Amino acid sequence: MNRLTSYPPTRRQLLLRIGAAAGSVAMYQAMTRLGHAAGTDFAGSPVLSGAKPGTTVLVLGAGLAGMLAAYELRKAGYSVRVLEYQNRSGGRNFSLRGGDTLTELGGATQQVKFAPGNYINPGPWRIPYHHQGLLHYCKLFGVQLEPFIEVNHNALLHSSTTFGGQPQRYRDVLTDFTGYTAELLAKSIDQAKLDQPITDDEKHDLKQAMRGWGLLDKDDSYRRSDLVSLRRGFDKAQGGGPDGAPIPSSPLPRAELMKSGLWAWLSFNMTYDMQTTMFQPVGGMDMIGKGFAKQVNDLVTHNVKVTKIAQDGGGVTVTYRDENKGGVVAQAKADWCVCTIPLSILSQIEVQAGAPMKAAIQAVPYASSVKVGLEFKRRFWEQDEKIYGGISFTDQPISQISYPSTRYFTDGPAVLLGGYMFGAAAYDFAGMTPEQRVQEALKQGAVLHKQYMSEFRNGVGVAWSRMPWSLGCCATWSEESRKAHYKPLTEIDGRLVLAGEHASYVGCWQEGAILSSVSAITRLHQRAIGAA
Repeated sequence: MNRLTSYPPTRRQLLLRIGAAAGSVAMYQAMTRLGHAAGTDFAGSPVLSGAKPGTTVLVLGAGLAGMLAAYELRKAGYSVRVLEYQNRSGGRNFSLRGGDTLTELGGATQQVKFAPGNYINPGPWRIPYHHQGLLHYCKLFGVQLEPFIEVNHNALLHSSTTFGGQPQRYRDVLTDFTGYTAELLAKSIDQAKLDQPITDDEKHDLKQAMRGWGLLDKDDSYRRSDLVSLRRGFDKAQGGGPDGAPIPSSPLPRAELMKSGLWAWLSFNMTYDMQTTMFQPVGGMDMIGKGFAKQVNDLVTHNVKVTKIAQDGGGVTVTYRDENKGGVVAQAKADWCVCTIPLSILSQIEVQAGAPMKAAIQAVPYASSVKVGLEFKRRFWEQDEKIYGGISFTDQPISQISYPSTRYFTDGPAVLLGGYMFGAAAYDFAGMTPEQRVQEALKQGAVLHKQYMSEFRNGVGVAWSRMPWSLGCCATWSEESRKAHYKPLTEIDGRLVLAGEHASYVGCWQEGAILSSVSAITRLHQRAIGAA
């Protein structure tokens, strides 16, 4: 998190610092700036008509992009076959449940011991409302969705260096930051310290707005009051009977609040991809992968490792090792090929393509990311702290704790996301054993919730850079690499076209896989029927 390292000497400098920092917090915003533009242009299922009978297409990878390509191409009349490295379909869309095993590079194997009904989503875990491509196919394939609680005013914000290291409620930081900022603005107006000319009417309107927005008193000051406590909560809650009068709460000290930088997290949910309403599949994110798989299961051959992609004017030949038959080497031929293999893996495969596409495949690194799922004996965050869904943030390496947005008020064990790391922290955690990842997440999470150690049952720690079938979380384009390599990567090269989140401007989201697949098969179809 970006923190203010010193308290600015003037109101103007403080306001400028607030404006600058509030728009640039957390790894997610940074990733958006590195070429992952928000918003999508989904306009409906592709219309593919006029396919030539007998035309064959080979799809590499049974993630969402690959399965969507197979579904729509078969519907259009093509003969389709899908080759998949893993023993399941879904790609990075998967959930871990009790009884599952997960083996990473180096051989470390985790046995998931969650209670029945509990799960963690190591990959995607939420869906923005404007990802209409993914939502369209969820509806089409009967995948039931429910709200994902992104913002919870009773969740926690934590800075290790301020407030004695004690976590603060989101609502307190929001209310106090709003109040102090409004006070600064209101007093700047009175003292004529704004640069631009302002009329008397404008002054009056702005002052009124600041008083209402920031809950200022008649002196334009932000202070302890019943009105402020109606937003940030009371020290003694409102009750009934003779002793029902509440006791107002006291705002956090302004200097310490500004120094903490906790307020910077308030802008996290202003980012387009993080705005409400958000959704999740009922029962786990892999319900989406399973919903797609039901449409194309008969087309998929699992447990095969592609080793070479060759092509000529007549078609494509893919060489692969078939683990279903003891690793025997075999070949598959088709008129066209849609390749959805992550670039982190594809860059290690011999691909017969033009120099621009080959350079593009090699040019895009993949982000490291780690998620830790922790199962506890009971839902103490609900029962003890009245936190129902949402996310708490911390400046510790675990970054955040996300509480389940489902099965509220139930008894028995429950799982929360005990850490979600990108960047340097992800590499640090990836270098640990799975058991060490869990223990470190427990240690850091206990700073926010004292119940952690006594209530802990078991956990898993998934490091995406150590997943042999992806070697990372998602493609990380820079502005420079996007400018130089995006177009060659996404164009049809002879008989080959690529798809996946890496071939979109909605990187690191499932929507990117959907949009890239729709684009790829639409253009392939036009080429196949001679329209382009």
